[in-house]
Amino acid sequence: MRIATYNVEWFNNLFDARDKLVVDDRWSGRQDVTRAQQAEALGIVFTAMDADAVMIIEAPDQNGRRDAVAALEDFARAFDLRTRKAVMGFMNDTQQEIALLYDPDVLSARHDPVGEETGKKGAGDAPRFDGVFRIDLDIDATEDLVSFSKPPLELAVRTAKGTELRMIGAHLKSKAPHGARNRDQVMRLSIANRRKQLAQAIWLRARIEAHLRAGESLILLGDLNDGPGLDEYEHLFGRSSIEIVMGEEGPLGLFDPHARAALRRRLGPVPTSARFFLPKQGRYLQALLDYVMVSEDLRAREPVWRIWHPFDDHDCWKVPELREALLTASDHFPVVLDIDI
Repeated sequence: MRIATYNVEWFNNLFDARDKLVVDDRWSGRQDVTRAQQAEALGIVFTAMDADAVMIIEAPDQNGRRDAVAALEDFARAFDLRTRKAVMGFMNDTQQEIALLYDPDVLSARHDPVGEETGKKGAGDAPRFDGVFRIDLDIDATEDLVSFSKPPLELAVRTAKGTELRMIGAHLKSKAPHGARNRDQVMRLSIANRRKQLAQAIWLRARIEAHLRAGESLILLGDLNDGPGLDEYEHLFGRSSIEIVMGEEGPLGLFDPHARAALRRRLGPVPTSARFFLPKQGRYLQALLDYVMVSEDLRAREPVWRIWHPFDDHDCWKVPELREALLTASDHFPVVLDIDI
């Protein structure tokens, strides 16, 4: 079975108010890329991946007027994809939902959130992801209230072979210091935002441990937006959110070979899954942001990981149409897991 995670930049802009795919010459939101060009590129990438399930990060918007599931299923019909059914969990206010697009002939997936509802007062024992988490972030004996801007998607999955597992789609992100007027304000906001991201990672880790202690198979997929060298404030904290979410290697740990390699090698080459243009510098920044982490029982099945990077992956590089499609479709590249389940 092939399972992937893919952050699709500005996916929401490719759909009209009726959740229908729009293929025209208007700009998509990606730099110098039209909606027709991005839609076609995404069709090429999804067709080439031929995945059984794709956790889509930054999926189309869900609100009282828009339907992310309908939009994704229309996208699948447009390109005749096997992954023709979609499921999502709690909606958010960012126009960047988290959703799974999957082949219903190969697996079933349903939103199955865990934890108690909290209300505004929150709870300190890993509440439901649409709630509020109470945690002391700065050791001042005062609990802070933390919430997810993008609540992780929790799924109960059953494959055609009868394998049952948990799947969590996540998009952790430390906000940019919007509103800061000087360097001191930038520093204060950046540190506060990174601290909040680490709190979200602790919340997510508590859920992971609960599943693993219960003996459940688990796959965590998504964009965790953190890791060695990502920003200048990481040295202020003992661990990155990646390290918190993965935990230690062993029965209660998760494994992703790219993440482990990056954490071991503070200097030198590491895998990358995203590529951003820095206009002031006239160059590109590459980073490892996207992961597929598995529990130890699934790791024992000898899965194979692959980042569909157009320059680093030989099979992607040698097919010009696919290489160009990957560059046009998004600023992130798919991370793919092949596993016998």
